[in-house]
Amino acid sequence: MRKIIGIGESILDIIFKNQQPSHAVPGGSTFNTLISLGRLGVPATFISEIGHDVVGDMILDFMQKNHVATENLDIFYEGKTPISLAFLDENNEAKYLFYNQFPDDRLNFVWPRIDKDDIIVFGSYFALNPALRDRVCEFVEFAKERKAIIYYDPNFRNAHAHEAVKLMPSVLENLEYADVVKGSTEDFNNLFHMTDPQKLYIDHIKFYCPNFICTRGAAGVELFCNQGNRHFDTTPVTPVSTIGAGDSFNAGVLFGLLKHDITLDRLYTLTPDEWAPIIQYGMEFSAAVCLSMDNYIDPDFAARYRTED
Repeated sequence: MRKIIGIGESILDIIFKNQQPSHAVPGGSTFNTLISLGRLGVPATFISEIGHDVVGDMILDFMQKNHVATENLDIFYEGKTPISLAFLDENNEAKYLFYNQFPDDRLNFVWPRIDKDDIIVFGSYFALNPALRDRVCEFVEFAKERKAIIYYDPNFRNAHAHEAVKLMPSVLENLEYADVVKGSTEDFNNLFHMTDPQKLYIDHIKFYCPNFICTRGAAGVELFCNQGNRHFDTTPVTPVSTIGAGDSFNAGVLFGLLKHDITLDRLYTLTPDEWAPIIQYGMEFSAAVCLSMDNYIDPDFAARYRTED
């Protein structure tokens, strides 16, 4: 059975509303995606680094309870599991502060088995961080040799916008690795100072990767592929929190790729009509997460999709 393997950061998100701590949930962009997939019954493995401490134990336990394999975690003894403070504004959009203390030697993990048409998902600053870059590239290159599908979400936030020029060679290399690129207009504004999806695709994405999904919040989703392009309207929602919305969109797309048996070879021949139900999963998952304080689809929501024919 095909599986999805994510590589990214693990973190405890402490969420503030009205300047008061509301609750704490395990997080990290790729982590959130994998938790949703685990709840859907998809074989899911996560590669990351956590400390041998109380926070790390919370994250480890949460992964296991949500059916995400933990055999490939790097559990370090020198340092502490990172935490983030997420401050929700009046629109329930989050701004972050991050606190971490990592050891000098990082990301020493046991490599998982990768088979043809498995899916690798990676992104965020984790995939650009100079301290981790060589290890991430080594793993992604191995996955490409094994003919896995590579799914890249830059998830490039405001906190790193000032580093865009310095990090651009790594961003472009990641685009070249990718078989699917998905990002938000916020990400691309921070990277390229540009938000028009078609111009982004032509000027910055298509040369490296023909399959591009650009999310625009309430303005919908734009798809570009070898066979054409399409706009998808989103259903308006009043968000409780937007944390995890993009990560859940990724989970929906990845779920759709598996459900519709999209292999690496078939991926490059998909028409916009064939992409449509896959994008629909992404939009449904994202909308559901916006209506909760969690970073991932809830188990009851997931159960509806697990039992679909």
